[in-house]
Amino acid sequence: MRHIAIIGSGPAGYYTAEAAQKQWGEDVRVDIFDMLPVPYGLIRTGVAPDHQSIKGVSRRYEGTALSDNVRFVGNVMIGEDVTIAELQELYDAVVLATGAPNDKPAGIPGEGLENVFGSAAFVGWYNGHPQFAKLNPDLSGSTAVVIGNGNVALDVARIMSKTASEFTGSDIVGHALHTLERSKIYRIVILGRRGPHQIAMTPKELGELAHLERACPRVDPADLPAEDEDLFLEPGQRKSVGHLRGFAAIPEEFRADKPVEIDFDFFASPRAILGDDKVTGIEIERTVLDTNGRASGTGETYTIPCSLIVTCIGYKTSPIPGVPFEESAGRFANDEGRILPGLYCVGWARRGPSGTIGTNRPDGFSVVELIAEDIGNGAGKAGRPGFDALAEARGLDVVTFRDWKKIEAAEEKRARDGAPREKFVDVGDMIRALGE
Repeated sequence: MRHIAIIGSGPAGYYTAEAAQKQWGEDVRVDIFDMLPVPYGLIRTGVAPDHQSIKGVSRRYEGTALSDNVRFVGNVMIGEDVTIAELQELYDAVVLATGAPNDKPAGIPGEGLENVFGSAAFVGWYNGHPQFAKLNPDLSGSTAVVIGNGNVALDVARIMSKTASEFTGSDIVGHALHTLERSKIYRIVILGRRGPHQIAMTPKELGELAHLERACPRVDPADLPAEDEDLFLEPGQRKSVGHLRGFAAIPEEFRADKPVEIDFDFFASPRAILGDDKVTGIEIERTVLDTNGRASGTGETYTIPCSLIVTCIGYKTSPIPGVPFEESAGRFANDEGRILPGLYCVGWARRGPSGTIGTNRPDGFSVVELIAEDIGNGAGKAGRPGFDALAEARGLDVVTFRDWKKIEAAEEKRARDGAPREKFVDVGDMIRALGE
């Protein structure tokens, strides 16, 4: 019998558990640990609340979670309740599937000012992550700046620009909806250091901006390359740039009925965030691209007055004491998933924050192949019974997947009209829901 511990219950964790089942069938026991009493990681707290079809992938993970040989072990803090070294004593393999939950620092003077947030924090706020539920961003100003040219930047801009009715069917949490309903923001600037051909935005997410009730995207036609240059792009990228060309062609009379503007500012590199205690603006330097597509400053600067900034420039994994870490890459140091004997990593914890949700599936299968090669039939370790004994001795309040289903039912019961659920944003409330 093989005993596998997976740290993290997001896509990478569940795909790895699925791979272990396919590799060994009934001859494996998998425990999936999470610091929260609820599973699914960024599916729950990272995917935009108005993208419910994407969140539907959790139904696949539920099938794995309800298997007899896979168990969810929620409400357990690795490093505090139990250490990696202790888990390695109990399990044949420990797999870190912790993702990349922390914002990459922007490295811009002034980023510590009030009302400047990283996307992990801001997205966590409107998605109800307990760590960020009390963020309380101030949306009373007229202009917000979003730094980044990826899908997360689009999510943040779209969420800030929507009306309350456009959130029907979403699971945006009540405190965020309440704040957004009272927002005074009417201009959202999306900054990108490079140009339209270098964006990391996908066609579907860009296309959504053309169908907002009260917001309209704007692109300066002068920022667009010659149209025949689009022919050298990959098909998906070409379609994305096509959306930008469409935004540039929107007539002004159409914009008159849209009070909120989403303004794409390309070739724009942030130099400093301005303000005393709270942000009041951002200084930008114009850039130019070399033949390899790298951006460099031109020396021309300008200032955008704003009262809110969200940086969407990437994420990094949380280091764990005793586990080798690559600070520059923001991930665990590893060789194709191997960290140390008996210790592995998968997903963003292995690759860094890249790829889609589906990218984690082949990643999980490849790391299980390494584990199979390394552990053979297993080393006769205690596994699940050993952890249960440890948890009882330490008085840990472990939450199982069936417990989570009770929390889920309580969230569905307290949902506002038209919403699939109203998430608990406090761990204590989640635990209390079990008693009810």
